[in-house]
Amino acid sequence: MMKKIIASISAILVCATSLNVRAQQVLTLDECKQMAIENNNALKTAQQKIEIANYDKKIAFANYFPKVSAAGTYMYSSEDIKLISDESADKLQNMGTGVQNNITDVMTSLMSDPAVISKYLTDPAFQKMVNTLKGADIATPINAIGAQIAEAMTLDMQNTTAAIVSVQQPIFMGGKIVASNAMAEYAKQLAESQYDQEYSQVIVDIEQAYWQIVSIAAKKQLSENYAALLKQMSADVDALIAEGYATPSDALTIKVKANEADMLYTKATNGLALAKMLLCKEIGLPLDSEIVLADENSEVIPTPELTEVLTDEQVYAARPEIRSLDLAKKIYDQKVTIARSDALPKVALSANYVITNPNVLNGFQNNFGGFFTAGVMVSVPIYHGGENIHKTNKAKAEAALTQYKLDDAKEKISLQVAQLRQQENEAFEKLTMAQSNLANAEENLRVANAGWSEGMVASSVLLQAQTAWLQAHSECIETGVELQMCSVKLAKAEGRIVNE
Repeated sequence: MMKKIIASISAILVCATSLNVRAQQVLTLDECKQMAIENNNALKTAQQKIEIANYDKKIAFANYFPKVSAAGTYMYSSEDIKLISDESADKLQNMGTGVQNNITDVMTSLMSDPAVISKYLTDPAFQKMVNTLKGADIATPINAIGAQIAEAMTLDMQNTTAAIVSVQQPIFMGGKIVASNAMAEYAKQLAESQYDQEYSQVIVDIEQAYWQIVSIAAKKQLSENYAALLKQMSADVDALIAEGYATPSDALTIKVKANEADMLYTKATNGLALAKMLLCKEIGLPLDSEIVLADENSEVIPTPELTEVLTDEQVYAARPEIRSLDLAKKIYDQKVTIARSDALPKVALSANYVITNPNVLNGFQNNFGGFFTAGVMVSVPIYHGGENIHKTNKAKAEAALTQYKLDDAKEKISLQVAQLRQQENEAFEKLTMAQSNLANAEENLRVANAGWSEGMVASSVLLQAQTAWLQAHSECIETGVELQMCSVKLAKAEGRIVNE
């Protein structure tokens, strides 16, 4: 009779649960993981860092190509630039007048000579020449030439325009460009490795939240079934009291147990709501979303399979933390090369096209003129107070420090994997024992129920059997979840959680 009552109660609970689930969103573990990956801010940040590292790689690669730049300028000056003094310019501008005066003085002196006067009076041709010289205007054209020369010596630089187009191609930069490109590649791989770290942590967090909900839901169902057993037993005891076969003390004891069952149910209900809110937060759903997990109503928590034991070297190769430290060491090795390059000569080709106004190629005239230049630039550092040596030594020290961190991380990871492997084995053994205890507790409860139905077993014995059954079920649930968490933590420690 008791079995039929329990079966009926279970059927009613299952039907009610199935009707409620229809209005709720059912999520599998894989779906929760995928939703968490799509909505996790830490993963989005790590993905953005990968994109930034890609840009850094492209920036470093651009240093192999020539750099082309253009520049222009305009300048106004309040004064012109003069190549000669004002006194010299005045002399040039009056040069013709001086010549004219000299000729006049020479003519006056000649005409005072009796021989010249005699020739002038007797020679018509000589008279014509003298008259021509006296009437000639030499000052004006020579003054004009002098003024032009003085003006040419004044550069019209009040409005100056210049432009230059420059091309520079590095030939040898001491190995800095090659090292920078290698470092950018390692930085990209480092960002990807850090993404893998965040990814594995997200998976572990989702697994923990998922199986915690499954555990609490199972305990909630267990407490509900336990309360149903006590309710039926309480009704039976009331009937026995009415017939004189039981005492009110027995009923009171059962009611105390029933209250404890109700308390367990309330705690499980509240804990389940909070656990689902946490999972909703992790997978990007509103906190008040109605969700049901695919394993939430399972009678038995799935048991993960024991995996093959990996060697330390296999674990090191798979762990993103080790890859990150190894890449960090490679980056610091490249920093040593970059620091050393500052002490080496640098060679680059240079070509320029310059345009100016005033035109420097044609007497600084007010028009545009351009010219092309090309050459090789060589820079050789000689002495900078030992700065380059100190930079190189610092980079070497940083590389050595990263190597120490890498060695220490390997030791800690080896210990972590060994501990988690031991914990998984212990959890598997505990689950086996819990399953055996549950089988015994169920058999004990069956016998106690049969004895109770026949009136051969006291209520206290049945209560003890029910309590033992409840504890065995709880232990089986807890050890099942513990094994699941040990398994996923070991997978993370061994680097088996990979981004596919």
